[in-house]
Amino acid sequence: MNLPHDVMVYILVAGIAATAMWRVAGVVLSGGIAEDGWVIALAKAVSTALVAGLISRIVVFPPGALADVSLLVRLGAFGVGVGIFFLARRHMGVGILAGTAGLMASHLLGL
Repeated sequence: MNLPHDVMVYILVAGIAATAMWRVAGVVLSGGIAEDGWVIALAKAVSTALVAGLISRIVVFPPGALADVSLLVRLGAFGVGVGIFFLARRHMGVGILAGTAGLMASHLLGL
């Protein structure tokens, strides 16, 4: 795909402007919201529910190459990742690496 230089610059500037506008609005509007208020608690609850739903959907109805992996292996890797997440004092990176390692180990073992 060979787009002219002017088009690429326009796309870049438009993308930055679109996201920067909302970031600035968020900073301005969030100045009066208490960190422990109900609005923040609601936002945290909604975002946590969305992430949980998306992860569940990926595990149960996987897209792409993950669909070739059996449900039992996917659930096992998910369980390993969640277990290590809690054992590592809720360190998300360690949990993700453990779940990934579980998927890789199942592949290497031919499961």
